[in-house]
Amino acid sequence: MQVRIFVTYKQSVFDPQGETIKDAIHTLGHQEVEAVKVGKFFDVTFAPGTKDVEAAVKEIADQLLVNFNMETYTYQVMEDAE
Repeated sequence: MQVRIFVTYKQSVFDPQGETIKDAIHTLGHQEVEAVKVGKFFDVTFAPGTKDVEAAVKEIADQLLVNFNMETYTYQVMEDAE
């Protein structure tokens, strides 16, 4: 099973990369863009028969991938790995 874990800044955290990208988009003439939020994602493939994928994702995110002072995460089951 493949899971994609998305990590992004919390709403209250200033995103300097996102702001720079938004400014560049405005330079291209797209004033309709109001905000850009930068993040990252991790594709994690679990072995067949993994019992509790949700608990494993939570532990991996909590202990390794996410700085909870500044970031938050969501995840999505992508597909069964074949």
